[in-house]
Amino acid sequence: MMKKLLMLLTFLVVLPMIVPVEAVAAPPQPIEGNYIRVMGKQFNYDGKKVEVIEFLSFYCHACYVFESAIPVIKGNLPKKISWKVVPIYWGKQGSPKPGEAYMLAVDAGKGEQMKKALFKAQMVQNRNIGDVNVLVSIGREIGMDSDFGRRLRTGEKAKAAREAQNMAKAYRVDETPSLVIAGNIMTNPH
Repeated sequence: MMKKLLMLLTFLVVLPMIVPVEAVAAPPQPIEGNYIRVMGKQFNYDGKKVEVIEFLSFYCHACYVFESAIPVIKGNLPKKISWKVVPIYWGKQGSPKPGEAYMLAVDAGKGEQMKKALFKAQMVQNRNIGDVNVLVSIGREIGMDSDFGRRLRTGEKAKAAREAQNMAKAYRVDETPSLVIAGNIMTNPH
């Protein structure tokens, strides 16, 4: 999957060198690889930068494994990709709190550190990342300020976490990790 994703992203970045930007209103046919087009969503590529939305769950082992590939993708095309992480969770199998903790960390400039720490806590250390006390401890470990715990407990990012869930529904995300490339091209492990 990684090779196909890298090929797709490379194609979208190299495309403006081949075709004038004005001619790129819809994705060229066919784009190689395994993906689906998200119905009701527009293909959006300006010929310079492609947006990638990564839907992930901090409870998802496949997401944890995929994290090691992201630097390779970003490293090959550093100025051509705008990468956005949208944390979600699956019903009673998880909690919105890890996503809220991540969003608070992003605001503090520590999003990547929090993402790594959450995955490590869940997948390696077997800590309960749905527990606010565990999340506050993780926040301290990565240098979040003392206000982090209060903001997490009061649900400052609860609305944003609900919006992330709604966004996943709008894109018809049914597994993680799922990537939406250029607005309507979605790929996932299957």
